[in-house]
Amino acid sequence: MVRKIIHIDMDAFFASIEQRDNPELQGKPVAVGHGSDRGVVAAASYEARKFGVHSAMPAVIAKRKCPNLIFVPPRFDVYKDVSSILMNIFNEYTSLVEPLSIDEAFLDVTTNKKGLSSATLIAREIKNRIVETTGLTASAGISINKFLAKIASDYRKPDGLFVIKPNEVLPFIEALPVEKFFGVGPRTSQKMHELGIFCGKDLQQTDLQLLIRQFGKVGNFFHQVAHGIDQRPVIPHRVRKSVGIENTYLLDLDEQEQMLIALLELEEGLWRRIVNHGRFGKTITLKVKYSDFEQITRSQSFLHPITDRTCIHGVVTELLQTANPTKKVRLLGITISNFEEEETTGPVQLTIDFD
Repeated sequence: MVRKIIHIDMDAFFASIEQRDNPELQGKPVAVGHGSDRGVVAAASYEARKFGVHSAMPAVIAKRKCPNLIFVPPRFDVYKDVSSILMNIFNEYTSLVEPLSIDEAFLDVTTNKKGLSSATLIAREIKNRIVETTGLTASAGISINKFLAKIASDYRKPDGLFVIKPNEVLPFIEALPVEKFFGVGPRTSQKMHELGIFCGKDLQQTDLQLLIRQFGKVGNFFHQVAHGIDQRPVIPHRVRKSVGIENTYLLDLDEQEQMLIALLELEEGLWRRIVNHGRFGKTITLKVKYSDFEQITRSQSFLHPITDRTCIHGVVTELLQTANPTKKVRLLGITISNFEEEETTGPVQLTIDFD
């Protein structure tokens, strides 16, 4: 049963919108965010990425890497409007659209509204529609499952299109460095290297039980995708798994009283989001980032959903006491997760010509 999955990923989405709307920024290194000493890069243009600037990088480090970096404040309302246009385009081709974020999505076009047999043709049409309607470029990856489609979309960025056909899947994976596998970060890749695993072929030849012993449940995932297996369906309506809020402070918080006041402000905003979400979770997580950029999280779970705001306050206050009281705090965040499970159903898989 061969599916046709497309992954569409916009190219430097936030920064590209800013360059589109302000011609003076075109061709220049741009960072969306705030350039203050406490600021953080939300997104970087390709010109800025050449200097090593990337999202979530502190502004002071970004400016050190790229002295000519231009900071532009984010306009989230504009980004959301463009995102709505993108999702409308996707839904013209298939109802099986799974947004991963504001600027990327999976599309299952095995059967589609246009009656087109070529996933590659659909991807090209979508890319052209995006340029025509938004003035922006996107990259597309096409293959038989989510894992491969997402890798393919990143293969020829920006404005790329890359196809991994069914008969090319195993040779492609065999040559793929483990660093390119979803879920393999720096620590995992280092551990794999120590085990003699450097590419997909090495991963294919590694015993499943060894992978599970070394990496836990995700070891089974690595083993499956190394053999081209990824049965995850494209789910059009994703259930939100957490609701959170955080703030980076202009000045470091160095007293417990300051931190408690800051948490009260976060709790108020978080509670509004939870009420709007309409569902209540059973796990509270406190995130603390210190002035030296060390980051910790502390969590507490309950048997039943948390429906009382005062409970959140009591828990985060206790969790704060477990943090290092002698270090200055740069950022605080609170997240509610572990919502009640909801059943989802996937698409029917059909076999049709891939090209």
